[in-house]
Amino acid sequence: MEPFEVHILGCGSALPTTRHNASTQIVRIGNRQFMIDCGEGTQLQLRKSHVHFSFIDHIFISHLHGDHCFGLIGLISSFGLLGRKTPLHIYAPSPMEELMLPQLEFFCKELAYKVHFHTIDPSKNSVIYEDKVITVETLPQKHRIPCCGFLFKEKPKPRHLKGDVIEFYRIPHYMRKAIKEGADFTTPEGNIIPNRNLTSDADPSRSYAYCSDTLPCPQNIPLIEGCNLLYHEATFADDMKERAAYTHHSTARQAATIAKEANAKGLVIGHFSSRYTDETQLLDEARSIFPETWLADEKKCFIVT
Repeated sequence: MEPFEVHILGCGSALPTTRHNASTQIVRIGNRQFMIDCGEGTQLQLRKSHVHFSFIDHIFISHLHGDHCFGLIGLISSFGLLGRKTPLHIYAPSPMEELMLPQLEFFCKELAYKVHFHTIDPSKNSVIYEDKVITVETLPQKHRIPCCGFLFKEKPKPRHLKGDVIEFYRIPHYMRKAIKEGADFTTPEGNIIPNRNLTSDADPSRSYAYCSDTLPCPQNIPLIEGCNLLYHEATFADDMKERAAYTHHSTARQAATIAKEANAKGLVIGHFSSRYTDETQLLDEARSIFPETWLADEKKCFIVT
């Protein structure tokens, strides 16, 4: 199967610390690389993580709080300094384009590539990106300003050809794509060979859900049902749940409850408050509800399986 990886470049919350950078992730699916959010310091984190700048063509911004987008203008400028020619697509709530255009005009007048802004509606679940392999959907969140998460889903994959059977029937190459997609084969003598004899099951499609910044959103559970990996903010421990509710964030226990009810395969918690110098308390609280929980950390890579 193609690689499906989530690289954590930043997992802190709004107030900068020496332990965590602001929210940024890279989702790698095959040879595609997508960025989720772009907090301050993202360029340095890309360097430290050995992620290639040139492969990032699509950036998804969850909301317009600075810890999720202050790194964007610097990254765009660096792309220009590196000689980028291919277009860059930015998906964000309004008014991202209105805010960015004066900065581009002032700091990035002579870019050799186009920056395309795509306004998304964070209040709706909709497909905002699609190619031959994946779709990206918005997941409405509950925060102090319009905010959405993102769901990356592989499309159904073709079935596997049984090489020895294909060769036995001397099936021409031009017919094999249709057989991968479920077609039977008719021999020159008129015999029908069922597809189940020619192929084996396709690899299962995988999915990754990103939910930050937000109060718990049970209404999204049907959308992320069975996801292979869920990233959910866990800004506070459970003893700070009143503070979490006031600031429209989640506790580690709440994040784990969402993962459990969604039948997720695994959970990564992040967006940690600067008050924590050790996130063990958050991890323990989450694991008491959902054992397959891990802490996000800079330069950590999670494999979506």
